[in-house]
Amino acid sequence: MIRIQQIRVPLRHQKEDILKKACKMLRCKESGIRHFQIVKQSIDARHGKINYVYTVEIEVEREAQILSKNRLPNITKAEKNAYCLPQAGSRPLHSRPVIAGSGPAGLFAAYALAERGYAPIIVERGSDIEKRTKDVCRFWTDGSLNPNSNVQFGEGGAGTFSDGKLNTLVKDVAGRNRFVLETFVKMGAPEEILYVNKPHIGTDILKRVVKNLRNEICSLGGAFCFETQLTALESKNGRLSCVEFNRNKIQEAQVLILAVGHSARDTFQMLEQTGISMEAKSFAVGMRVEHPQEMIDRCQYKGADLSYLPAASYKLTANLECKRGVYSFCMCPGGYVVNASSEEGRLAVNGMSYHARDGKNANSAIIVSVTPADFKGQGALSGVDFQRELEAAAWKIGNGKIPQQLFSDFEKDKVSDSYGKFTSAAKGAVRFANLREIFPEAISQSFIEGMHSFSKYIPDFDRADTILSGVESRTSSPVRIRRDEEFESNIAGVYPCGEGAGYAGGIMSAAMDGLKVSEAIIKKYAPCKLC
Repeated sequence: MIRIQQIRVPLRHQKEDILKKACKMLRCKESGIRHFQIVKQSIDARHGKINYVYTVEIEVEREAQILSKNRLPNITKAEKNAYCLPQAGSRPLHSRPVIAGSGPAGLFAAYALAERGYAPIIVERGSDIEKRTKDVCRFWTDGSLNPNSNVQFGEGGAGTFSDGKLNTLVKDVAGRNRFVLETFVKMGAPEEILYVNKPHIGTDILKRVVKNLRNEICSLGGAFCFETQLTALESKNGRLSCVEFNRNKIQEAQVLILAVGHSARDTFQMLEQTGISMEAKSFAVGMRVEHPQEMIDRCQYKGADLSYLPAASYKLTANLECKRGVYSFCMCPGGYVVNASSEEGRLAVNGMSYHARDGKNANSAIIVSVTPADFKGQGALSGVDFQRELEAAAWKIGNGKIPQQLFSDFEKDKVSDSYGKFTSAAKGAVRFANLREIFPEAISQSFIEGMHSFSKYIPDFDRADTILSGVESRTSSPVRIRRDEEFESNIAGVYPCGEGAGYAGGIMSAAMDGLKVSEAIIKKYAPCKLC
């Protein structure tokens, strides 16, 4: 197989145009092509004229001869890096592995274990995707919050009600990234996620993918228990012995994967009381920022024909003199600001897009870094307390609705009385309030400075009628559950995993961490006879 990089084509093109250009670069006839596959697609908008840029792989007759004739650096022999699960270990496993949480980390840990015959049991405090979707829509409509079935909790995890972004900065030499993407496609995601530069699925399709993955795990011997919360665990001689669900059901357990997500605050408290080693960690807080999507498209695509281009995104960062970082996070082109609360009397927001990304507004979190030095307490849960204080303030000033403010009024420290030239695209009721009342002044000033800084890259990013929504507090886990080189906590048999445990930051990295943990378990144990 030959890999060809940097194939540039105009915005208006067909797949056949890519193949023709590849053949021209190889100096071979199309009739000699046995297989043709796109492996990467990106958009180059750097030099005024916008093009699509492709990397493809081609299986061709007389491959060695063609490669010898083409010594260009962008024409090489393709190297395959297929992911493979390890062989089972020999240590006896006397009970089925338990996985707490059905987000990407938990699902992919379960999928890997099920593939190798371990028949995992997945417990999820929230509801299955069908009931969860109804609970979320009801909350957005009338404010009726189900603390265990919402944007944060339920089948698929917090990422299910987001943009479904699948890009990651994790270096992947084992092929886990590709395996996760291929699995998503197998479960119903569009094939384009295998090659587009910034792949995403979208909330509407992701819900179907999650359900299909659950059904596949069950067909391999796994089992799901929804509305079932991990409420305690016990150990003997430093090793896990049993787990408790819903404060009344106790089950023997030798292996427990903790994939509880970044919002399982009561679970963090239980784990700390149990003696699981954990620590507070840095994260970031801020607000959702809305602009007209047309404004972002016009800036990023420089007047090109938008009918052949997806809704534009951006990624912005600034390092301030005060040593705080300010940056965009979870940018949602054509998306919606959503009420993502999971606790009564506290309010958090997030961003969401459907697959088409055809909403009128672009939104992203603009967030400011915070460290344990910003938290009042000294314990492992001091970051949780910090989040809760911000969310309680947001709920109070919004009277339970998403509090919003125009950027110019945020600077002036006054409540807005109307929108400017565009209105908000939000899921859940909104109310104008003074968002300055949520944050310590150092964070507010850093946010303002960052917004002005970003206008150097996207003109009018700091426009007066930019819509702010607060509070974005769940950017990542406020804790890290310590684990050793074999992925175990200080209690043997307990495996902290994914974003909630502090080892991932998004769907892809969480899914890949789930695979890593499952690999460690497979290498150590043989499937139990009950599996």
